[in-house]
Amino acid sequence: MHSYEAQHGRLPAAVVYGEDDMPLLSWRVSILPYIAQEELFKEFHLDEPWDSPHNIQLLPKMPTTYAPPRGKMKLMPEFHTIVHVLVGKGAAFEGRKGLRFKDDFTDGTPNTILLIEAGKPVPWTKPEDLVYDPDGPLRDLSGIFSDGIRIGLADGSRRWVTKRVSERTLRAAITRNGGEELGPDWSE
Repeated sequence: MHSYEAQHGRLPAAVVYGEDDMPLLSWRVSILPYIAQEELFKEFHLDEPWDSPHNIQLLPKMPTTYAPPRGKMKLMPEFHTIVHVLVGKGAAFEGRKGLRFKDDFTDGTPNTILLIEAGKPVPWTKPEDLVYDPDGPLRDLSGIFSDGIRIGLADGSRRWVTKRVSERTLRAAITRNGGEELGPDWSE
């Protein structure tokens, strides 16, 4: 994500839209050149949806970056991922244009969730992620582990978050610009 932002001046949008505003592809496709998958990226028809006759044939080429750990593979359908971004007001992915770390992450990149390994499995190229509503109930963020979830923070670090973390702390970590402080349970 940092390499993408360095080259394009902003993060990728969560969804690649077509000219007719139709959702086509996931951000997971947009960052392929930055995870050593440039040849795979070149195979995509970027003006077609993820499930077009051409693009659907690329599902079996899912990079291991999006796959679950070996011992957890049988828990998910083939070529599906639970590597998601949170999309919504105040989250790292908001609106149709990618954000900028420097300007838009005022809570600090070490304090903001960029990626999360949770939620329901989706085909890895499908533009579907986890919707975050700051005014609604917090969605179920369980994943493939019984005692917590793996997250990637906006500074590029990874973190294990136990199921004991409070909703208040989790919401503070989801938002990039809310001014909230992470609770002491973030360090557990």
